[in-house]
Amino acid sequence: MNPVTHLLVGWTVANATTLTPRERALVTVAGIVPDVDGFGMVTDLLTRNSEHPLELWGRFHHVLAHNLGFGLGVGVAAFALSRRRWVAASLALLSFHLHLAGDLVGARGPDGDQWPIPYLSPFSQDWQLTWTGQWALNAWPNFVITGALLLLAFYLAWRRAFSPLELVSSRADRAFVKTLRDRFGAPQENEG
Repeated sequence: MNPVTHLLVGWTVANATTLTPRERALVTVAGIVPDVDGFGMVTDLLTRNSEHPLELWGRFHHVLAHNLGFGLGVGVAAFALSRRRWVAASLALLSFHLHLAGDLVGARGPDGDQWPIPYLSPFSQDWQLTWTGQWALNAWPNFVITGALLLLAFYLAWRRAFSPLELVSSRADRAFVKTLRDRFGAPQENEG
């Protein structure tokens, strides 16, 4: 799935209960951080016409950070950096695993190639997750999921007075929430 979709999934999970802004950030980042192994794309593009192209993205995307070992590290980091340690770590692990599930169902390449997910890595290479029904990265289900998550993010921002923008700028977050509330009114106290 698209990194924006993963971010929105993580942020939605972070809104499952009351968390501090830092804990929300940890849970949200847990939903997108597996794609850190995709940064090899930059070096691949820079070296593709050289005598020795690096091909890091092709070799390592869905390998280095799309596995149980990396996920446990994400959970431990969330535990260590949170006040509500068990809640934040559990939600971070859920967010991380939803990333893997999203890639499993909707990340097939344009050439039809699937990236198997080496789930038990680095402990074992025996179990590679794949699904024959995996839809393409640019298939309509991914757009529908992203659109639904955007609508939910707008609603939650209007309702709770914070949005995914809080991850990068509290000023932009406040302006966004104000714009939503100016347009749609403030939520009533008795609304769910």
